[in-house]
Amino acid sequence: MKLYGTGYSPYVRKVLVALAEKGREAEHIPLFFHAKDPAFQAASPLGKIPALDDDGFLLADSSAILTYLEAKFPSPALFPSEAKARGRAIWFDKYGDTEMFDVIIVPFANRVVKPKMFGKPGDEAAVAKALSEDLPKIYDYLEGQIDGAYLVGDAFSIADISVATGFHNLHLAGESVDAGRWPKLAGYVAATLARPSFATALAARTSPN
Repeated sequence: MKLYGTGYSPYVRKVLVALAEKGREAEHIPLFFHAKDPAFQAASPLGKIPALDDDGFLLADSSAILTYLEAKFPSPALFPSEAKARGRAIWFDKYGDTEMFDVIIVPFANRVVKPKMFGKPGDEAAVAKALSEDLPKIYDYLEGQIDGAYLVGDAFSIADISVATGFHNLHLAGESVDAGRWPKLAGYVAATLARPSFATALAARTSPN
């Protein structure tokens, strides 16, 4: 099994965490999106990361890959079995991928990606807006959803993987959740990122060199 995509990507990190939770390993090839590698291009028609090659079975998109891994390796379960809980977990997976990603990635994109990878200045005005206007709306919502160690039910799930993954990129940009204003969220993020599976994923290579 091969997994394509830089460890910097919150989406690649989702798959790395899921594999670690299930005690499975994949050869990690830390390419960036739109890499010219023919094998990667075959696995990801849109040039996006992550992409998976499981003995010739090719699949792209983090949520699709997590669904595939759940079906192939059902234990321990990362998708709740109860209907309402499963629906909520899938909702949080989508929320993390769409509503959260575009906002939480702004500090990382402007403080890490642009200056350190492309040699271009970041947009601190965009960072300031994300930190003062956009992220607080997300934090307020999540603060109201947290009622225990996990977002859905009493077990770790795709909901936790998808919501927590982007906070590592926020930390890499020198920012974090204000524990005074959002205490439940700050505690939840710290505990989730400290899980052994996340520790494994956070140590993944970020570039092929």
